[in-house]
Amino acid sequence: MISIPGNAHQPTPAFRFRLNGRLFFRLLTWAAGCTLVLWLFILHSGDEPLLNVHNPFPAVGGGPHLPFLGPTDKPPSEGEPLPKGPKWWPGNAKPAGAGPPTPPKKLPTIWDERAKQVKAAFVHAYTGYLKHAGGYDELLPVVGGKVNNFNGWGVTIYDGLDTMWIMGLHDEFRQALSLIAQNRFYQKPVSSSAGDFAPFFETTIRYLGGLLSAYALSKEPTLLARADDLGKLLLPVFNTTSGLPMFAVNTVNGQTKMGWSASVLWAEAMSNQMEYKYLAHLTGREEYYNATERIVKMMEKNAAFDGLFASKWNLEQGIPNNEQYTVGAYADSAYEYLLKQWLLTGRSEPRVLKLYISSANGIIKNLLHITDKRNLLYVTDANANGTALEPTHTLEHLSCFLPGLFALGVKTLPSNIFDENDKELHLWAAEGLAETCWATYADTKSGLGPDVILMKPFGTAGDQSSSRWVDHVDQWQNRGKPGGRPPGTLDAVPEPDPTKREWTAVKSTYLLRPETIESFYVLWKTTGNAKWRERGWTVFQAIEKHAKTKYGYASISTVDSVPVQWKDEMPSYFMAETLKYLYLLFAEEDPVPFEKWVFNTEAHPLPIFEWTSWEKKAYGIDKMD
Repeated sequence: MISIPGNAHQPTPAFRFRLNGRLFFRLLTWAAGCTLVLWLFILHSGDEPLLNVHNPFPAVGGGPHLPFLGPTDKPPSEGEPLPKGPKWWPGNAKPAGAGPPTPPKKLPTIWDERAKQVKAAFVHAYTGYLKHAGGYDELLPVVGGKVNNFNGWGVTIYDGLDTMWIMGLHDEFRQALSLIAQNRFYQKPVSSSAGDFAPFFETTIRYLGGLLSAYALSKEPTLLARADDLGKLLLPVFNTTSGLPMFAVNTVNGQTKMGWSASVLWAEAMSNQMEYKYLAHLTGREEYYNATERIVKMMEKNAAFDGLFASKWNLEQGIPNNEQYTVGAYADSAYEYLLKQWLLTGRSEPRVLKLYISSANGIIKNLLHITDKRNLLYVTDANANGTALEPTHTLEHLSCFLPGLFALGVKTLPSNIFDENDKELHLWAAEGLAETCWATYADTKSGLGPDVILMKPFGTAGDQSSSRWVDHVDQWQNRGKPGGRPPGTLDAVPEPDPTKREWTAVKSTYLLRPETIESFYVLWKTTGNAKWRERGWTVFQAIEKHAKTKYGYASISTVDSVPVQWKDEMPSYFMAETLKYLYLLFAEEDPVPFEKWVFNTEAHPLPIFEWTSWEKKAYGIDKMD
C-alpha cells in the first residue's frame, strides 16, 4: 500500500477490511485450536496411560483411575467410521426425526437374572472375607476367622480381582487396587505348604495370573508394576541345572527349596508359560521368555509314552522320574497350557501345538475308559507295565477340566491339524466326559460332586483292556453306528441308588472346585447346547443351598449326607474360578470371548496377542510353517 502524506494514521476502508479479516482469521484459528485441545483432552481422559512397557518402569504408587472407558487398542481400519465422542457430545446429537429410531434397550433375560444371583453370591463371599479376614489369605467361613496359607499376601484379593471387574463391581475393584498398590512382595511369605517360602506354582497362577488379567482388563499401571515386581522375585526358581523350576522361593532373600516330593511335578513345570510369556510381551524382558521356553524345548524331547508325559521329573537331569500318566493333580494344567499358550501367542508357536495334538490323542487312546451298564466315559490314571498301561480307574474332580479343554481345541484348531475323523472323536470325548462329571453331581443327595471316585470299569475284574473307550467306538462304527451316537456320549441319567451308580467315593468331600462348571461353560460357548447352562444352574442352586454360610461359602465333608457338614475353608479359587465361570455361563453378554481371550488354569483371562518382529528376533520365536 502507498502512504499518503498527512494521512498516514488513517487507513482506507479497504485496509480496515483486510485488517479486520486478519484479526477474524486469527481469532478463528485460536478458537479452533482451543476446541482441538479440549477434544483431545476429553478423548484421552479415559485412555490407557502412556507407559512404554518395553522399558523398565518405576513403581507406580498412585491410586486407581476407574472406570477405564478408553478406546480400543488399534486404530480404525480403512472405511471404518472414526470413534465418536461421549454420548453428551454435541456432535453426536441428531435433529428431531432424523435417521431411524433408537432401538429399544434389551430387557434382561432369565439368564441375566441368574448371573445377578451369582454376582450376589460373590459379593456375599467377598464381603465376609473383607470384614473377617481382610488382608489375610483366606476366610474361615464357618467361624468367621482368617488364615494365611498362601504367602500371607492376601491371595483372595488377587485371585478375585478380575472377577470383580468382569462382574462390574468397580467399587470393590477400586478398594482392592489401593491395597495391592502397597504390596511389593518383599515381606517374608507365610505358606502352609512351604513355610516362609512362596510355592512357585500357586503363586504364579493365583497372584501373577490375577495381576496380569486385571491389568489386561482395566489397564491400571499399578497392576503391571506389581506383576513385574513379582515376576522378577520368582525367577530364582529357574536357576537349576535342567531349568526345571524349584518348588518354592523366599522372595526376601531369593533362596529356593524343593517341596514334599524329591521330583518336579509336571504341572509345576509346565503351568507358567502363559503368565511369563505375556509378561515378557508387556515388559520386553527376555529373561521371562527364556526361562519358561527352556522347559517347553525340554518337553519336545521327552514325551515318554504315546504322546503322554510322566507325572514326575528329575530336577537335575530334566528327564522323567516315574512311569505314571495322569491328567489329575500332578499334570492337569500342563496339558491345558500346551493348547492355551499356542492360542495366547497368536498361534505363532508350532512346537506347543504339536505337543498338544499328540498328547490329546494319547489321552484319548490310553486313558479314557467306559463303564458297563451306564456307559459312563471317564479319564483315569495309568501306570506303565512294560509296553502296556494299567489303569487305576480313579477319576479326580480336578480331571473334569479335560472336556472343556478338548472342546476348546475342537473349536479353535484348524481342521487340517487333525487326522481323519479325529476332530469328531475329540468332540465326542469332550461331551461324554462332561456327562460323567455331571453325573457325579446329579447322583448325590446334595447335588454336589465328590473329589475323587473309583469307577467300575466295563468287563471282568482284572481285565485291564476291555474298558478302553476307543475300542468301544471302533466296535460301534463297525456295527454301522447304531443310535447315531457312540457309547459314552448319551445324556447321563441321575442314579440316586449308590449300588447302581458304577462309581464309589474315595474322597467324598466337595471342595468348591470349578472344573466341572468350567467344562459346562466351554461346552456352552463352543456347541451352543443350552443343557450345559441348565446343569450349571442346578449346581449353583446346590451350592447356595448347602455351602452358603453366614460369612461366605464352605467346603462340604460328605456329598451324600444331608444335612451337610461344613469344612471351615473357602479357597480363593472359589471366587477366582467357580463363581466366575458360573457368571459367564449365565451372562448373555460375553466380556471375554474366546476369540480374544484365553483363561489360565486359575480362570484369569489373558488377551490374545501377537509377537512383534522385534520380539521374534530377540526371543528366537519360531514362525508358523
